[in-house]
Amino acid sequence: MVKKFVLLMASVLLLPGAAQAADITGVPKLRNGDQITIGANRIRLAGIDAPSLDQLCLGPKGDRWTCGVAARDALAGHVGTKNWTCSVVRVEKKPSIAKCTVDGEDIQQWMVKNGWALSYPRNAHTYDADEKTARTARVGLWQGAFIAPWDWRVRNGKTVILGATRPPKNARRILLASASGPVAPSPDCTIKGNVNTAGECIYHKPTSRWYAKIRMGISKGTRWFCSVEDAEAAGCRETRR
Repeated sequence: MVKKFVLLMASVLLLPGAAQAADITGVPKLRNGDQITIGANRIRLAGIDAPSLDQLCLGPKGDRWTCGVAARDALAGHVGTKNWTCSVVRVEKKPSIAKCTVDGEDIQQWMVKNGWALSYPRNAHTYDADEKTARTARVGLWQGAFIAPWDWRVRNGKTVILGATRPPKNARRILLASASGPVAPSPDCTIKGNVNTAGECIYHKPTSRWYAKIRMGISKGTRWFCSVEDAEAAGCRETRR
């Protein structure tokens, strides 16, 4: 009986796809420069980190620009409506981590080599050489000054400013406040977040009753969000009015 069980388990392990998840294919919806959705599957591109939609960067002359939106749009312009093939390398609650190709091209490598994402050293160093190429060519994010996406998400006064050129003196002040301010960082980021008197983070969609009365400023307690998912991931709840 034991011998039959062992043989049965061995045969299962030899079945195609038993050791790893099947590839996910289809035309995706681009959430940002490194996250996509294919059908019901949320996927994060493996080995890279791209700026969030509400992240701002500085251009070569110190002008602010919506680099997170630009990274997503550059990817959209490159792949068009082509079919993707994504091989899952790690399954998490959401999203899955996968390496994706389009017509055989490594999309992660394209993003890093063109300066729209960074090689993500916390996972691997696969695209370090491509990042160096982008930095030398001063393309994408590297044309000015910016904060690494992983640092931007938890930025503080000690956050390092990156760039192929020397950033202007006020770069730190501008970049650290990129999620706040009186004007939304991009047309895609119009949800307002603030902190109420009880210390709760509340988000307000444009259709909310008090939306117009929420004053946004470069200060602790106010922040723009690009989606309800982003707001809730930050620990905020929707206003009850």
